[in-house]
Amino acid sequence: MEASDRSEDFIPAGLAALGIEVDETELAVIGALHGFLWPALNELLALDFGEVEPEPHPDLSRAPR
Repeated sequence: MEASDRSEDFIPAGLAALGIEVDETELAVIGALHGFLWPALNELLALDFGEVEPEPHPDLSRAPR
């Protein structure tokens, strides 16, 4: 539960820095979404892909090889 406690500190401050005004309901929705997505994002960031070479001359109109 520590992550959601910290989110209560940085989400309002980040929004205020961007000049975005939110009420308590909007903060509750943002906090719930943060609590839902943050664990999965942490897992994704923790993955080790090793040395991945970039595709030479990528064709962005097609799927990667």
